Amino acid sequence: MALSITHQIGALAGTPVTSEASNISAGEASLAVNTAMLRKSSASPLRCRVQRTDGVDALSPPLSPCRSPVLGGIRPDLSVACQAFATEVEAPTEVREYKEEGEKGKEKGVPVYVMMPLDSVTMENTVNRRKAMNASLQALKSAGVEGIMMDVWWGLVERDSPGSYNWGGYTELLEMAKKHGLKVQAVMSFHQCGGNVGDSVTIPLPKWAVEEMDKDPDLAYTDQWGRRNYEYISLGCDTLPVLKGRTPVQCYADFMRAFKDNFKHLLGDTIVEIQVGMGPAGELRYPSYPEQNGTWKFPGIGAFQCFDKYMLSSLKAAAEASGKPEWGSTGPTDAGGYHSWPEDNPFFRKEGGGWNSTYGEFFLTWYSQMLLDHGDRILTAATSIFEKTGVKISVKIAGIHWHYGHRSHAPELTAGYYNTRYRDGYLPIARMLARHGAIFNFTCIEMRDHEQPQDALCAPEKLVRQVAQATHKAQVPLAGENALPRYDEFAHEQILQASSFVGDEDSKESEMCAFTYLRMNPHLFEAENWRRFVAFVKKMKEGKNPDKCWEQVEREAEHFVHVTQPLVQEAAVALMH
Repeated sequence: MALSITHQIGALAGTPVTSEASNISAGEASLAVNTAMLRKSSASPLRCRVQRTDGVDALSPPLSPCRSPVLGGIRPDLSVACQAFATEVEAPTEVREYKEEGEKGKEKGVPVYVMMPLDSVTMENTVNRRKAMNASLQALKSAGVEGIMMDVWWGLVERDSPGSYNWGGYTELLEMAKKHGLKVQAVMSFHQCGGNVGDSVTIPLPKWAVEEMDKDPDLAYTDQWGRRNYEYISLGCDTLPVLKGRTPVQCYADFMRAFKDNFKHLLGDTIVEIQVGMGPAGELRYPSYPEQNGTWKFPGIGAFQCFDKYMLSSLKAAAEASGKPEWGSTGPTDAGGYHSWPEDNPFFRKEGGGWNSTYGEFFLTWYSQMLLDHGDRILTAATSIFEKTGVKISVKIAGIHWHYGHRSHAPELTAGYYNTRYRDGYLPIARMLARHGAIFNFTCIEMRDHEQPQDALCAPEKLVRQVAQATHKAQVPLAGENALPRYDEFAHEQILQASSFVGDEDSKESEMCAFTYLRMNPHLFEAENWRRFVAFVKKMKEGKNPDKCWEQVEREAEHFVHVTQPLVQEAAVALMH
């Protein structure tokens, strides 16, 4: 029996959708914000000027599980949620003109992509909620979205045996995107899904890889208390044949090569970007703040992940090479725990902390360089495999903004970003990406400093500015994402501001090369959220258009939403049969 469009939309997030207020969770209710309170966009394009700030204990920032308020947490109204679904029927003149305008302005502004649900492909390698997925892609296209981002899970495709790839649902999903004229950012997801902010499903690493980790637990990242993390294979064994005769980097390269061979007819046209996963949550970092089982909670500083035998072997060699063999037996043991704050322990204290000592400089240089080398190895493989295919390569960097105002930047240090008050940790990353012609993808673009807990010295805006300046210096393209789902105009305005930036006082304004919106789900298709989203996409695509003010762009977007409503309803009826 065919599902109603209501159930199809609700199924997108894996949860039934109803309009009853009683279904709002306590958390959602506390975060819900009255639409009337939302501020209108400013009349003229906003600039985000990147400059050195001496405010908070300053020089660094990265992003991560951000704790912005999730605004607009009301359950979807099903009668209006259908508005998200566009039709394949010929659009009226007004709609065609809107789309043509978007095509003309393609070279200016920032194209918007939308992240697909984590479980878009099922464990049985089929497209999940096919009808709802198809209708939703039509809706996104109608909104002027450039394309979608989808996770291509290593744990699904090469699940059962080494070298045996099942592209199943991905073949259908990519063809679906092509049919609707949407471009695709494909993420090579070599990590486990589950255990991080926003993870709604669990997809482990391939069975055979997990079996090897069970035999040799040191293949997993390990903290000083012996706790193992199965989210991603430890980079300490990158070049060792520990996975049934192959090295982890060889496994990643073989997977990417198989992807290229299977989808070569779509590369450069439908598939325009390959984002290469390099750690937990697909980010180039250590799993220093795992939420699974309550190991870490915001805004704890996290913990160093260098206590497996492979990492310790490298540390020992580095210590001996530096003439300090006594430094090679262990990582810092006075750096507190996952829930600690910087001033709670000797290593991260502002005054006299070990991070700012000769030993601290040695250890943090080694720890961060191991991460850079890991990225370098995988990018070398990726750029070789996708050379001359027309696709861009990107890497995601975490946005760790909490305790950014503290001199030590402890959470960034445990994650592998050697960023302190006295050292820029993002410029080395940007330069490494620049050597491979890769895009620097950064999260938490939607956050404002004042929305975050001030006692934890959170400073996402300062962090974004630092990263923008680093990418400008390294001449590497910058792309952005929001870290948490946000549908309010406050977040949209913040993204608009950050999407264009000035590298330094004498440079010209630059724009992000793309922005990826988190995430396609039922809330996106609520009437007010959809209206704001369509306006946001149009503003991003317009860029710095001196001939139009934001109010004019907003009116055009609202008109577009209005004229497509009958077609959307028609599509919804068709999908019910």
